[in-house]
Amino acid sequence: MSLLETLAGKGLRREPPTRDEALAVLATSDDDLLDVVAAAGRVRRHWFGRRVKLNYLVNLKSGLCPEDCSYCSQRLGSQADVLKYTWLKPEEAADAAAAGMAAGAKRVCLVASGRGPTDRDVERVADTIAAIKERGDVEICACLGLLRDGQGERLAEAGAHAYNHNLNTSEGVYADICSTHDFSDRQDTVKKSKDAGLSPCSGLIAGMGETDEDLVDVAFALRDLGVDSVPVNFLIPFDGTPLAERWTLTPQRCLRILAMVRFVNPDVEVRLAGGREIHLRSLQPLALHIVNSIFLGDYLTSEGQAGKADLEMIEDLGFEVEGADTPSMPEHRRTEAVAVRRRGAGTALPPNA
Repeated sequence: MSLLETLAGKGLRREPPTRDEALAVLATSDDDLLDVVAAAGRVRRHWFGRRVKLNYLVNLKSGLCPEDCSYCSQRLGSQADVLKYTWLKPEEAADAAAAGMAAGAKRVCLVASGRGPTDRDVERVADTIAAIKERGDVEICACLGLLRDGQGERLAEAGAHAYNHNLNTSEGVYADICSTHDFSDRQDTVKKSKDAGLSPCSGLIAGMGETDEDLVDVAFALRDLGVDSVPVNFLIPFDGTPLAERWTLTPQRCLRILAMVRFVNPDVEVRLAGGREIHLRSLQPLALHIVNSIFLGDYLTSEGQAGKADLEMIEDLGFEVEGADTPSMPEHRRTEAVAVRRRGAGTALPPNA
């Protein structure tokens, strides 16, 4: 049986590949690329059909971050030309979220720069969640940095559905991209969010100089944490940051990375995130055969593809936008998530989880 047949079969059974198999995906040739996409696509369609979940970012607080993550335009010492502002008022954030919801976004991601929220910040976000939910039924994912005890529970109580905190890269090279916190801090926040009853969302950034081994390491680390969604970002080398000249990705490599993540995490929401327009370019439609989720519109400090173009791409592929009443996760993962929530925050997943 060929490598790709083996990987597709394992994905349909929720079995992880071996490390060597995952590395072999990243080592495939461009001549085999369509076969790689087709094999990953079998797994994607088995668990998620032809649905595409739309997500929309609202940047609640921008710039002036005290952390020194080398990939980030908002980092300590960044010379990148980005907007800097303190917290948006709840109604301002709700107005921004409404634009994404009107375009079909099922999840609104509330993001704030900084090491982590104070308890007062969490209350600000709770007020913002309430203002957004007055506009309609939508999932809320908070992304506020490192969590302290009790903060995840408060966000869940306020109506947040998920919490995002990316691992970004492997533990072995994490110190190469950040010195103000470490890999275990990020793992701890993902665990805190899960224990609080929030759906854990955590992903990676490719293109920072990592090896194939590093990419496989972080994909398996995410599987080990039991995350529900994995956003895959591709480095945007902002001027004014230490990685400004790091242009190493090709569209073909991006597709292989997405396929490897899908094989390692076959039944989770794999999201095509920042940098897709820059690095995948005309091959973006192929990526939708692997992922089942995308960000709609702009990112934190960079412009994305026009929402109309995304919707046309989805329609042209014969895919469909996932509706608010359609469960995102496969049934077995929803059952597992309910059990976790009962152990943690004591709440149940909403019907559209």
